This record gives sequence, structure tokens and C-alpha cells, in this order.
Amino acid sequence: MPTYVILGNFSEQGIRAVKDTEKRAKAFRDLAKSAGGNIKEIFWTLGRYDVVATIEAPNDETAAAIMMRSGSLGNIKSETLRAFTEKEIGTILAKV
Repeated sequence: MPTYVILGNFSEQGIRAVKDTEKRAKAFRDLAKSAGGNIKEIFWTLGRYDVVATIEAPNDETAAAIMMRSGSLGNIKSETLRAFTEKEIGTILAKV
């Protein structure tokens, strides 16, 4: 399955209820699973981003739906990056 890196920052709503962040992480895992995806890792970070996650989804459309649904809850603003494995980048480079 394709992998995606999620860079996230708490919204004002999200930071006000930051004590619920572990519950929201579980809900995010459940949401992804129900859509056919998988949350590989979630990290709470220092610096520019509050949260970094890696997820797997069967395709871009599913990943987008997971992130739109998650974003619609109003707790986090995110940026999604499609990540390529070493094997995938080898296949891409063979076409260059």
C-alpha cells in the first residue's frame, strides 16, 4: 500500500483540548481502518509541527478522504505528503 507522511499542527480548538490528543489518535486509527487504511506511526513533535504521522492507504483518493474526514473535526490542520519506498523510487527512476 502507498505510504503518506502527515505533518500536522493543532488548531485553536485542538490545542484547547490537547489533553484529549491520545483519544483523538485512537479515533484517527479507527477512522483510517474503517476507510481501508492503516496508521503506521504517530509522533508528537517539538518544532514546526505538533504531530507527524505515517499512514498507509490503498490509493491517493482513500488517503485524501481519511485526511479530509479527520480535518473536518477541527482539531488539526495537516499537510499530506506521498512517500515512496526505495523499491518504488527505483521503479520511478528507471523511467527517467
